[in-house]
Amino acid sequence: MDKLLPGIRKKVLLKNYTTFKIGGPAKYFFIAKTKKDLISAIKTAKKIRLPFFIFGGGSNLLVSDGGYNGLVVKMENKKYQVENNKIFCEAGVLLSRLVTESTNYGLAGLEWAAGLPGTLGGAIYGNAGWPSNKKNISSIVESVEVLKVASRKLQVISYANRDCQFGYRESVFKKNKNLIILNAILKLKKGNKKNIKKEIADIIKKRGKKIPAGFSAGSVFKNFTPYRPVLYTKFIKMIKQTKNLGGGVGVESKELEELKKFKEIGIIPAAWLIEKCGLKGKKIGNAKISEKHANFIINLGNAEAKDVKSLISLAKKAVKNKFHVELEEEIQYSPPKF
Repeated sequence: MDKLLPGIRKKVLLKNYTTFKIGGPAKYFFIAKTKKDLISAIKTAKKIRLPFFIFGGGSNLLVSDGGYNGLVVKMENKKYQVENNKIFCEAGVLLSRLVTESTNYGLAGLEWAAGLPGTLGGAIYGNAGWPSNKKNISSIVESVEVLKVASRKLQVISYANRDCQFGYRESVFKKNKNLIILNAILKLKKGNKKNIKKEIADIIKKRGKKIPAGFSAGSVFKNFTPYRPVLYTKFIKMIKQTKNLGGGVGVESKELEELKKFKEIGIIPAAWLIEKCGLKGKKIGNAKISEKHANFIINLGNAEAKDVKSLISLAKKAVKNKFHVELEEEIQYSPPKF
């Protein structure tokens, strides 16, 4: 195998490469530092009919305790270049680096990413943003270059912003696993450095108050927003129709008033729903739903993926019983079903 793909490693523990610090061994593991590296890795996997999985910073990811029975490729292509108000950057560039560089050049538009882990590729893949769809990566992406993996050939193609099918924590790349993000061009706006730094400081302060310490994958579930129209509308109709939704515990009048306030700001947080089900601090094994922010699951030390999945299932069931809506995961699973 090393002859086919120099630098490949065997039996590498994936927990060492995820922010959750959870995950078993990859049968094969390879770090791609260039576009050429990635193409070589995919060609090798296809040649020997080996399943493959691509990831970047390892956030928003839960890896099976059994690991991955195939080739795992970690993207570490980190080149970037700033020209006028645009940044050409490869998929493996850390968001934190882009925030710093855009600030140094007096470019505004990336402030919302301050304090976020992960890479550009992952941010585009999941249309990362803060705190709702009003500020996100899709608003500054001009174009994305991807590697399209077809049954017979590999093809490098470019997607304009309109082709990326961005939605709330969604993109065409998330829906089509055969599209691997290579690089992107971000279009920012000229701004005042002092104002940019102030906004970044404010965002980091807000995140510090909300985000719990410890190993996690970030937000586990998607929030309910107007950018998820079917579920959001269903929720709002329920608020209008009754003060007691019936079934299970039901919604108390105090909770109804809180829901109305959320409606006014255009977001119903998954964390609030989980909290109202009494699940803050709930532990299974060495995993816990955070007391600070109920949409975070914390690895208390040596937690297993099965513990996290059990907490996810518990939260989904409790919210459905109480509020009659389905929570949808924001985090990704590897393998997709385990």
